[in-house]
Amino acid sequence: QLQASGGGLVQPGGSLRLSCAASGFPLDYYAIGWFRQAPGKEREWVSYISGSDGIKKYADSVKGRFTISRDNAKNTVYLQMNSLKPEDTAVYYCAATLRRSGSTVQWDYEYWGQGTLVTVSS
Repeated sequence: QLQASGGGLVQPGGSLRLSCAASGFPLDYYAIGWFRQAPGKEREWVSYISGSDGIKKYADSVKGRFTISRDNAKNTVYLQMNSLKPEDTAVYYCAATLRRSGSTVQWDYEYWGQGTLVTVSS
């Protein structure tokens, strides 16, 4: 089971840190991805960290502003989001895939968290 948390309301330029905690399986065996879905839009990939060697990838829209990391001791993956923009407003989901090298494709992910809402507004 995956549990995403940390969303909330933040002003433009602000920061939030999302957490994705796993129970029942070790997160470091999987690649973990973050996706988001804005109102009226399709779900899009944001970032992933591979399970094999910890390689991190980011969508162009968040590169340089978001950072993904993993704490194996806490069995948790984080998404640090800085310099937030109104267009970052969305429900954010974490997901796990046995494709340990990671993937930008949502269909490759077998397990999904319930989503956490991020609203960037003044």
